[in-house]
Amino acid sequence: MEGGNNQKLKILYLMRILLEKTDETHSITMPEIIAELGAYGINAERKSIYSDIENLRLYGLDIIGEKEDKVFSYRIGNRQFELAELKLLVDSVQSSKFITAKKSNQLIKKIEGLASKYEAAQLQRQVYTTERIKAGNEGIYYNVDQIHSAIASNVQITFQYFNWDVNKKQVLRKDGALYQVSPWALSWDDENYYMVAYDSEEGKIKHFRVEKMLHINLAEEKREGSQKFKAFDMGAYAKKMFGMFGGDEEMVKILCKNELAGVMIDRFGKDVMLVKVDAEHFYVNVKVAVSGQFLAWVIALGNGAKIVAPERVVEKVKEEIGRLVEQYLE
Repeated sequence: MEGGNNQKLKILYLMRILLEKTDETHSITMPEIIAELGAYGINAERKSIYSDIENLRLYGLDIIGEKEDKVFSYRIGNRQFELAELKLLVDSVQSSKFITAKKSNQLIKKIEGLASKYEAAQLQRQVYTTERIKAGNEGIYYNVDQIHSAIASNVQITFQYFNWDVNKKQVLRKDGALYQVSPWALSWDDENYYMVAYDSEEGKIKHFRVEKMLHINLAEEKREGSQKFKAFDMGAYAKKMFGMFGGDEEMVKILCKNELAGVMIDRFGKDVMLVKVDAEHFYVNVKVAVSGQFLAWVIALGNGAKIVAPERVVEKVKEEIGRLVEQYLE
């Protein structure tokens, strides 16, 4: 006779046992199942467990029964996430600069709950990031949630924005005055999280580091800038912004040595046009925000890359080179 306070939850505990104790290489026998249920205060007969296993199969759980050396055992086959997929998620969380160390550990614990106890042990490995720079702002998760809520509700947001000073103190931009913008997208670029929004006052698209946003609140005003974002391509936008630093957008022609083909494809995507010039060179035409970061990126490529057009951008390169010479020879 079955008894115990948890008797009505028997099938749920059975599912937990199978998910936690079994996987591709670990099985559990019927006596072991009965013992595990007993640990939860549940008395169970074989017949009722057979019935529960069939019901769990009908529910969609991939329970495999196998006989080996006259012993019949059960294990979970396909899961919602494969072990390789869980490893990829763990690596991403550990490697993410904007996720704090504390939150990384919490998230990884939750990911481990999607695997068996044996597979979970394998997830605590791989990417060693003890010395890696991690964000210190736990509020970033709530910031992201607020931004998503504003986008879903089609409303603007208000917030304060800060920079760090030499004393590692937060200094509010605009003397603490509130920003009010229309959020349209979130982007993860160069290990940082950005909100892309429309600024009605200036009539243009801007981006903000999410972890530097404080006191985000949803406004009553509906979002503006829908026409600007109708054909907005987040991937194309990120390609133009080097380190997400803004600047005037220009179509820039860069003459490159052939060995830099991979560098250009990595930066601008496989769709970038590489036009052959001679046996050793090609050029690319790319639309970018001409910021100091973009110029520094080209200069860092050494004699393998040279901006050749338009002339006003070439002049900016010369000015930057002159500034560097003056800065380091003074």
